Amino acid sequence: MADLVLPRPHTVRQMTRAPKTRHARLVLGAETARENSRRWGATLQLPTITLTFVYEGQEVSAYDPDPRIMHDGEVVTLLRDHEWEEACLTRLMEAGAIPVEELETHWSGERMMDCDLVFADGELSTSLMDVSRLDDAIDFAFEVVPALRREGWDIVEGRKWPYRLAGETASLSISTLNAPGAAFQGNDWFSFGFQAEIGGKAIDVAPLIAAFLEQSREWDHVPDVDVLAQHLASQPVYLDRGKQGYVAVDLSPIAPLLHMFLSHQVELGAMHPTDAGLVKLAEEALAGSDVRFSDIVGILPLARSLHALTEVEAYSSPAGLRAQLRDYQAYGAAWMAALLQAGFGGVLADDMGLGKTVQALALLQARREAEAPGPVLLIVPTSLVHTWRSQAEQFTPGLRLVVLHGNDRAAYRAAALEADLVVTTYPLLARDREWLAAHDWPLVILDEAQTLKNPASQMAKTLREIPAKGRLALTGTPLENSLQDLWTLMDWVNPGLIGDRKQFQTLFRTPIEKHGDASAQARLNRRLRPFLLRRTKEQVAAELPSKTEILERVELPKPQQALYETVRSVMDARVREAIRTKGLAASRITVLGALLKLRQVCCDPALVKTEAAQSVTDSAKRARLRELVSELVAEGRRVLIFSQFVEMLHLIERDLTEAGIAYLSLTGKTRNRASVLDAFANGGAPVFLLSLKAGGVGLTLTEADTVILYDPWWNPAVERQAMDRTHRIGQTKPVFVHRLVAAGTVEERILDMQQRKQALADALFEAESDTAHTVLDETTLEDLFAPLGA
Repeated sequence: MADLVLPRPHTVRQMTRAPKTRHARLVLGAETARENSRRWGATLQLPTITLTFVYEGQEVSAYDPDPRIMHDGEVVTLLRDHEWEEACLTRLMEAGAIPVEELETHWSGERMMDCDLVFADGELSTSLMDVSRLDDAIDFAFEVVPALRREGWDIVEGRKWPYRLAGETASLSISTLNAPGAAFQGNDWFSFGFQAEIGGKAIDVAPLIAAFLEQSREWDHVPDVDVLAQHLASQPVYLDRGKQGYVAVDLSPIAPLLHMFLSHQVELGAMHPTDAGLVKLAEEALAGSDVRFSDIVGILPLARSLHALTEVEAYSSPAGLRAQLRDYQAYGAAWMAALLQAGFGGVLADDMGLGKTVQALALLQARREAEAPGPVLLIVPTSLVHTWRSQAEQFTPGLRLVVLHGNDRAAYRAAALEADLVVTTYPLLARDREWLAAHDWPLVILDEAQTLKNPASQMAKTLREIPAKGRLALTGTPLENSLQDLWTLMDWVNPGLIGDRKQFQTLFRTPIEKHGDASAQARLNRRLRPFLLRRTKEQVAAELPSKTEILERVELPKPQQALYETVRSVMDARVREAIRTKGLAASRITVLGALLKLRQVCCDPALVKTEAAQSVTDSAKRARLRELVSELVAEGRRVLIFSQFVEMLHLIERDLTEAGIAYLSLTGKTRNRASVLDAFANGGAPVFLLSLKAGGVGLTLTEADTVILYDPWWNPAVERQAMDRTHRIGQTKPVFVHRLVAAGTVEERILDMQQRKQALADALFEAESDTAHTVLDETTLEDLFAPLGA
């Protein structure tokens, strides 16, 4: 021991400085975790990250002290860059990784604490986790990790790390598939299939496509196809091939298809056959690409038929049509024909006055000339039976028409089955239900189809029971109160087109009416577009004359007919007695008084002050006026209603009040005349009621675009004065004049005479007529006081 020599102690110098090199190091792996509160015993492999920092070759974790190294006999303490380390950690958390500590109370795992960060499934979520972190892990593995490596990060993929790219490529293919749903017009529901073909195996990628479309709804606008393709190319999706790893799938080749889906607000899933047009658009979008498209379902022919509806060929007017159709009317008739040819129904929803009736008659005449099977069933409001009959006689005299109306209608059923057109009314549907449902009708048409707005009504149920190969609806107001009206109509025309009531409520009505969802509105519009044709007066103004006169012949109901006949019989006897005792020339006042009584019966029985008249509550013209005004107001029209009888205007006021329609009134008793006129000019109400004396002259009402002559005046000059309240200098819109005439009555006879004998009208209604004695002969009076319909 005495010989032992100890080294002399020496001092080691220490210093502190910033490191010359540094980089972050990641070890990627996976560990087993068990969720503590909701899935006892269930385990899940969670992707993990261990983060360390390497300063001049010295690796430290987040919790280690500053590293030390020996350099030239000195102990050098390297100052860690905590700001840089924090930035590295933040980079990982922005990619979706979560610090292990934030999940401690929700999971357990023996080796989890050896890690720093974890990607966790949404089911193992905390308040900080509201999306699936496993999806983030995929993005991290294939998008973030390559970027970090390029930046100099040292990244080690451990044996358990689940995300590795397989050495395979994917090619996309698109197809149509059968989908569950009721068959419609012989076609089943369908869907789009999306497959990625990898190593000879087809993998369903439809969920990925659906997810992309859902996420894209947050975009402010749909980008151009090229921009969308670049976006997709930069963000491929990854498919799990199990032990083989993940395969990157580039969706950019189907960018044109996805652009079409986004532009049309398409939601993937089961689609109604009437969505077949999307298949043609899909085929066109993929043309010229390497993506294979297969129409497995065979729906392309239907798609092409639907597409043809947007390119209706020039219409050739049938030889038997006695009308010159305007261009838009010819298109409407051709559109209905093409729709039926394709196996679908449709709604012609032109504004009132644009000629829906003549368009339908043109279609029916063309069917007859093509020897199409008949008869066609037409269902109308009672007030329009005579209108259809007279219009058919005028425009399509070759049509064999049978009206099933009245107590003796059963006697005409056999003839109806041999006719071209069978007309019946909505009120008779329930009574004739069994007979109507026993026949297969090639076509059923509803006029004033907004009548069918309550899907739970007996009328709606009966209509659904009537077999029909084709269905058409005519209405100026397809939507009166809510989208429910539209659903009822469209579901009858094309069952299932916009879902059942519950589906429609969920997918369209609630989002649109309560939340103003523009996306839902766009989807509904796309679904309806091929099957609903609507032209407003403004849209076709260039084709319209400055003034269109429409004569509506309204058939009186039985009680009103009986009252008319009673009054007519009494008045006829009174006039004959006056002529016998005083002579024809001196009996003019008696004749005018008798005609006035008959006109009052035509207007409304309430105007006739007899006990028999007061018991009659039916009024055909008043009922028709209610329908007419409701539709016109719904279209946004401004309406003048003229009547000679102030009391009739009061009855109309009552109807407008019950309907919730605002109105103004001007009669001879109106004191604040100027303020009433100003109120109408300034949009105070859509309807203006005027008496002949107060409103016939001296007024300019160009704010209105519609005139209704409730009770015709047989002096044309008086009628022209009423029309000219709005049809005059300053009017910028086409004016429509509706004349309401009680069919088969004195109103219709004098109207006919007016056209033939102007002198007769002057004789009857001009106080100083010099011609009365020459034209009021017994033959004329017999015609005027002839029985109803004679």
